[in-house]
Amino acid sequence: QRQLVESGGGVVQAGGSLRLSCTVSGPSFSTYALGWFRQAPGREREFVAGISWSGISTDYGDSVKGRFSISRDNAKSTVSLQMNSLKVEDTAVYYCAAYNLGFDQAPAYWGQGTQVTVSS
Repeated sequence: QRQLVESGGGVVQAGGSLRLSCTVSGPSFSTYALGWFRQAPGREREFVAGISWSGISTDYGDSVKGRFSISRDNAKSTVSLQMNSLKVEDTAVYYCAAYNLGFDQAPAYWGQGTQVTVSS
């Protein structure tokens, strides 16, 4: 069993930056992929970014490519999402996710979410 706890959400002006972090508890942190998803009101949850167990492979949703960056620290059991050049449409609840293996499948574990609000 794994538990995921996000932090770092808040309110930021358009064009600004914010960094989200997620601490994962449970065994074998360095053996599975991690990701970030988001869900805006009235919309489906969407993939934001994913990172492989080694950190070598990453993937991003089209709407955040070039602006967001995912990273992980296997020694600290954390995964982070650096968000730059934020837009109003980035406003959403952001969820950390852990996979059983790679991020080409559905996540197996979720955090409780953290609110990100981008004001104009």
